[in-house]
Amino acid sequence: MQCIALLMAAGSGSRFGADRPKQFLTLAGKPVLRHAAEALLREGGVDAILPVCAADSQALVAGMLEGLPCLPPIPGGATRQASVRAGLEALAANPPALVLVHDAARPVVPPGTVAALRAALAAHPGAIPAQPVTDTLKRGAGGLIEATVPRAGLFRAQTPQAFRFADLLAAHRAATAEATDDAQLLEAAGMAVALIPGHEANIKITWPEDLARMEATLSPHLIPRVGTGFDVHRLVEGRPMVLCGITIPGPMGLDGHSDADVGLHALCDAIYGALAEGDIGRWFPPSEAQWKDADSARFLRHAAGRIAARGGVLANADVTLICERPKITPHATAMRERLAALLEVPVDRISVKATTTERLGFPGRGEGIAAQAAVCLLVPG
Repeated sequence: MQCIALLMAAGSGSRFGADRPKQFLTLAGKPVLRHAAEALLREGGVDAILPVCAADSQALVAGMLEGLPCLPPIPGGATRQASVRAGLEALAANPPALVLVHDAARPVVPPGTVAALRAALAAHPGAIPAQPVTDTLKRGAGGLIEATVPRAGLFRAQTPQAFRFADLLAAHRAATAEATDDAQLLEAAGMAVALIPGHEANIKITWPEDLARMEATLSPHLIPRVGTGFDVHRLVEGRPMVLCGITIPGPMGLDGHSDADVGLHALCDAIYGALAEGDIGRWFPPSEAQWKDADSARFLRHAAGRIAARGGVLANADVTLICERPKITPHATAMRERLAALLEVPVDRISVKATTTERLGFPGRGEGIAAQAAVCLLVPG
C-alpha cells in the first residue's frame, strides 16, 4: 500500500529564539528538516514525502530536500491542524492508502518505528509512537503545587503518527475544534488509535539545548579543531564603522577593500584556520573588484558553509576587539546576536568582548582597530 509522509515545517519556532524557524537550522552539517526527511525514508515504508511549510519558504525547503523523493512543497495554514489538512487535501485527488504526519523538528525516527506503525494500521485506523510517563506529575498554579496527578496510563505522544488516509481526511473535514495532534481528531470521531513503543531518541527540538543534545547524538565521531584569527584596519574619516556585523555611528570608520569589519575578518580566519583551508584572502582576494566595499557578512556565511560542507559544527567562538574607541560594551549583545545569526548557532556559543592597549601602540593612539578570534569546531575525524 502506498504511504506518503507529510513533513510539517510551517511552524515559526518562536520558543527556540533563533532568527529563523528551528527546522531550518544546521544540525551536524545538515538542516534539521533534511535529517527528519532522511530519517523517515531510511528504512523504507514511505514512498514519498510532501513538505508543508510557510508560503515564503517553499523554495528554501525544496532546496534543502533536493535529491530526496519529495513532492513539491505546499503552503500550510495558520495552525498546525490547518497545515495538516492542507497537505491531506493536496493528496486527495490521488490519495495514498496510508499517510504519516511527522514534525520537521524531530530529526530522529528510531529504527523500526515506521514498520511498527504500518503493522498497527492493519488493525486500527491510526497509530502513534508514545512513551509512558515515568516522572511524578504535579498540577500547579502560582508557583505552588495544587495536586499530584496519577501517572498510570499516561503517555507522551511522538511523531510520526500514522493513519489510514481516508479516515484522517474525514476526521479533519469533520473537526469543529482545534486538536493538539492528529490522533486527537480520530479519538473525537470515535476511532481507535493504537500505541506503539516510542523512544527517548525521538526528540522534538524546542529549545536551544535540544539542538545541542541532538548534535551530540548525531555527531558521535567528531573531533575538536581549534583555529585563531587576527586582523587590523586603520581608522579613517568618511567610512562607516562596521564591527562584528553592527554599524556604529560616528565620524570615523575602518579603511579596507571590503567594509573592513575586523571582527568578522578575524573570525573568518579562525574558522578557515581550524579547517586548514587557508585564510580570508584565499577565498575573497582583495585584488578582485567584486569584493570592493562588500558586506563582510557574506564572508562569514561562506565560512559557516565550509563548516557545514565538512560535516562539522561550531562549538563556540570568541572575538576580542582591541581599541580605545568606540566603546564596545553597549553594542556587544547586538554583535553576539548578529554573529550567531550568521553562523546559525545559539547565541550562547558566541562571545564578543573588548580590551584596550593602555594607550600604547596604534590602537592606543586611535590610529586603528585590531581583532583576534578563536573558535572550536567539531569535525569528523
